Amino acid sequence: MQEHFFSTPRTARYFTLGSPQGATDVWFVCHGYGQLASRFLERFRALESERRCIVAPEGLSRFYLTENPSERRVGASWMTREDRVHEIDDYVRFLDALHAQVVPGNARVTALGFSQGTATVCRWAAFGAARIDRLMIWGGEVPPDLDLGDARVRARPCVAKGGSTSGRGSSCQTRRLPSCQTSPTPHPSAAYETHVTGTELKPTIAPDVRRARSFPPA
Repeated sequence: MQEHFFSTPRTARYFTLGSPQGATDVWFVCHGYGQLASRFLERFRALESERRCIVAPEGLSRFYLTENPSERRVGASWMTREDRVHEIDDYVRFLDALHAQVVPGNARVTALGFSQGTATVCRWAAFGAARIDRLMIWGGEVPPDLDLGDARVRARPCVAKGGSTSGRGSSCQTRRLPSCQTSPTPHPSAAYETHVTGTELKPTIAPDVRRARSFPPA
C-alpha cells in the first residue's frame, strides 16, 4: 500500500459581526474543538462597534458530535493527529487567504484562539504570511512543536487568558511566548464549560474579553 497526496480547492466558511469595510480594528476568533463558528461568534457581540469587524473562521473538518439520530449535532475541528502536517498547512493557507480578503490595509489585527483554536492561531502567527498585531490565547496552550525562537513568533504581542481546558494551567505557565503577558481573568472554570462534545465559552465571559482588548501589548 502506498500513500499519496494532492492539493485540491475546497470551500471554507466564516462568519462576521460588523463590516470589514472601513474597519480600523479586525478580530479573528478561532473556535475550540467541536464548535461551529456561528455559535462561537455569538459570544463576542459585546465587542461589536462601528469600526470593528469580528471574523470567525470555521475549522475545515466538520463531523457529527453525537450518534443520536434525532439530534445529530455538528461540530468542527481544526486538525487531528492523522496527517497533521497537511491539515496545519491547509488551515494556515485558509486563514492567510481570509485575512487578505477581509482586512483593510491599515486595520489593527487581533487573532484570538480558544481551546483547540489557541494552537491554530499560534501556528498561523508562526507559519502564515498574514500580518497579525496581537495574539490572545484563551483556555489553551502554545503547541509544543512551535519554535518560540522564530522571529515571527517573537514579534507578536501576546495576551494569555484563563487556564488550559486540559487542566494543565495557562499557556504562559506551560510554554511562554517571548512577548506574552498574562491578563487578569476570573478563575478558569468561570470562563468555559467542558462537555463530552467539546468545550464552550460561557456567554458571560464576553465582558472579560472586552476588558482584555485594552491590555497593553508586551
